This record gives sequence, C-alpha cells and structure tokens, in this order.
Amino acid sequence: MTNLRFREDGSFRVLQMADIQDGPNVLPDTIRLIREAIRKADPDLVVFTGDQIRGYDPAYIDTFLRRRGEEPGARVRAVTEVEAKLRGIKRRARNRVNNRLLAMKSDGSNPDVQQTASTASTTSTLVYSTTSDPQDVPTTLDELMDETRDKVRRTFAGFLGPVIEAEVPFAATYGNHDFQCGILADEQDGIYREFPGCLNPVDSLEPGTFALPIEASDGSGRVAMSVMMVNSGDYAGKPEENDAQYPAYVVNPRGLDLADSDGYGTPSPEAIDWLGAVQSELGERNGDGKPVPAIAFQHIPPQEFYDCLKEVPAWTPNAVEGARTHAGHCYVLNHEICRPGSRLGEAIGCADENVGEVDALREAGGYFALFCGHDHKNAFVGHAHGIDLGYAPTCGFECYGPKSRYRGIRLFEFHESNPAGYVTRMLTWGDLVGRYSSNEVRVWFEDYCVTGAISMRNELRRPQVFAVLAGAMSLGFMAVIRSLVKKR
Repeated sequence: MTNLRFREDGSFRVLQMADIQDGPNVLPDTIRLIREAIRKADPDLVVFTGDQIRGYDPAYIDTFLRRRGEEPGARVRAVTEVEAKLRGIKRRARNRVNNRLLAMKSDGSNPDVQQTASTASTTSTLVYSTTSDPQDVPTTLDELMDETRDKVRRTFAGFLGPVIEAEVPFAATYGNHDFQCGILADEQDGIYREFPGCLNPVDSLEPGTFALPIEASDGSGRVAMSVMMVNSGDYAGKPEENDAQYPAYVVNPRGLDLADSDGYGTPSPEAIDWLGAVQSELGERNGDGKPVPAIAFQHIPPQEFYDCLKEVPAWTPNAVEGARTHAGHCYVLNHEICRPGSRLGEAIGCADENVGEVDALREAGGYFALFCGHDHKNAFVGHAHGIDLGYAPTCGFECYGPKSRYRGIRLFEFHESNPAGYVTRMLTWGDLVGRYSSNEVRVWFEDYCVTGAISMRNELRRPQVFAVLAGAMSLGFMAVIRSLVKKR
C-alpha cells in the first residue's frame, strides 16, 4: 500500500468529494468537474465521503435495498418505479421457489419457469420477465446480483477515471445510499481495491473506518498527521422495526426515504471507541505516546453541526427549517464562528441520537476537524466544541443539490509544521468550468425540488422565489381587477 508523506516543502493536499450519487453511467459533467479539480489542485490524496452510488437509481431496481437485511428488489421506492418507466427500464418481478417447483423438471412443460437448483433442499429465486422479448429469459437472483456488481464497477470506473489517470491515491467511506444498490459496503470495499491507488485496507475495523497516516517529509517514518475515515452508518432502526413501518413508507415513500421514521444512522460503538484507540496506536508508533494531529471524514454529520448555526424567526430570508429533532426551528449561519464563503442551503440531516462522537474526538486529542457530506446544498465550515465542523456539497449532477456553479469539491492544504492551521476552499463548477452545466433544466429542478412542507417553506424564504411568486400573484390580481372593470 502507498505510504502517504508530506512533500519536501512540507505541504500535503487533499480533495474531498462528496455525494457523487450516480448510476452505472456517470454523467460527463461530474467526471469533468473531478478532472478539472484534480488538475487545479494537484492533490496528494482524494477522499470520497459516501453516497458515491445512487443506490435508488432505476439501474438497480431489481436488487434495491431500502434497508440492510431485506430481500433485494422486494421494496422499491415509488419514485424509482416512476423514473424507471420514464427511462424505459423494465423491472423483473421475483417469486420464491418452493419445494414443489424445485422438484419439477425443466422439460418444457411450463415455459414460464426455469429450474435453478438440482435438489429440493436448495433455496433459490426465479425471476419472471415483465417483457415479452424472447431474449429476456427468466433470471436468477444470483445472476441479477452479478449484473449489479458489474454496474457498481462501471460507476466506480466512471468517477475514479480522472483520479487514476492522475495517479492520485484515494480512499472511500460509505453513506446511506451506497448499499441500496444491493451490494453491501464490505463487498464494495473489495471492488474499490480492484482499482489502482485504492488505500482502503483489507483489515479495517469495518468497511469505511480506518486511518491514513501521513509521514513527515524527512523520511523518518514519523507520523506527522493522520486522515481518519469513519463509517457513519446509514439508517437507524432494526429490520423488524422497519418491517412494521413499511405501510407508512408505502403511503409516503419519498418523504420517508429522506430520513425514515427512525432517522439516520450513527457511527457504531466500535468506531467511536476506535477514534481514541487509533490515536494511542499512532502515538506508540511515533514513540512519544502523543496523539497526532488528525482530521476525520465521514458522511452523516453529528448533531453538533447545528451549533454552527443560530436560531432566527421563521420569516428570516434564506433561513432553513431544522429536520426531525430540530423541526419547528429556523436557522441561519452563525458568521461569528463560520469561515467566510460558508453556505447553508438546507437543514442538517443528522441522526436523532447523539452517540458522543464529537466528545470522543476531543477526549482522544489531536483531532482538529470533522468534515462531512450528506446534505448536498451545505458548504460551511464552523468552529464549535473546540473543533472545526464542515461540509463539502455534492460534486455530482445526477442528484439534488445547489445551482451548477455551487457544486464542487473541497480542497484542503495542510502544512507539516501546523496541520491544524490548514487552509480550505471550494473548487466549484463555476470557478473551474463555467456558470452552467450541460443540463440546466435538470439542475433547476434539483435545486428547487420540494419534497414536503418543510422544503416548501424553505423555498418561500428564498428572496428570489418569494419575489417571483409575489410578482405572479400581483399580475394575477391585476388581471382579475381589469376583468371586473371591463364588465362594469
């Protein structure tokens, strides 16, 4: 595995890419943004902070997992079904094979059934095609999973292309949508390692949780700093609890998909303990027992990110309404603790439970920053609880997010003499490419996407939206007045 090291001038550059969230055919604009950011930054490391895979993409409709532990493809989101129809993707329905079917001979007596096991003791799955195309023969679940693995490889190859071309090492953790394609994080970890430059270790605590020590520039092997990748979980709740909530999900699949009835997940207890243990290990490696300067990257932010905001009245322009445990309260950035250039575009999508991660970072020592993705429109950096808390927005163009010019990749510049004194800035599409993407209609809908009452109210707080609606209502009112005057 590649040893990371500060350059001779004492510098080290990292690019954080968040929420690519694309299917097998990664959009050219996303690939272009990644390529231009690498060309501009000349990074020493690229970190992907989760939701690289758009697990709910129609391409994965036959193996989609709403939650881990479910039957692949059994519970597909209504919006995915609609999108699949619009894109001409046909879903193949599945039925469990019982012992009677397994005992049947595949002798042509039932042309709709293909035997997939030679013994009745084997559990298998048959798939019945929804199309009359004779080339679309019945398919087993195992074959569908193999197809999904190939699609995941295609997705990885798409967004990793510019990284591999530039010969930059990379590391990846996971979000709440990656696994939904049907391939879980442990297997995705192995697929990542098929690509040159991958630093995800085979022996990590869990997929997506590991340390990347950065050695001093003098070649002594001393760890001068470390990048910590943390798997922040996906969704809260146990499989049996999610089963009980499924009827509500059917009624409102779009709303519940964003933060299901139990909310988002958190780092595992083992990962929280690891944050301190790994610092002890690095201190022993250096021979002084001291924690090393470290920055952590993960997908879902902890609740402390709300402490970078300040509560304001509901009518405040550009305020956003909090989510779940913070619902009913409106917030704007607290510019006293947030860096210039920070942007707040949506509520912080944290878990309902605070598992003490920020406290663990402080107690371990050495940690100076925690950066996340997950909330595609947020790009702020604040300082709270003695640590920097920050975001990178989405760098993809296949998912919701801000205007094209604000989508981007976060650059970090560290210096060996003082890693905590790092400099960070956004490398945006607007800066690197231009104001508009190749599909501004799609981006417009993604920017103004309304999924419920909260997002509707947030949109109405945007001055430009309010002005347009007010203007439209004024014109409508004037038209009514004119029509009444003419009738007199």
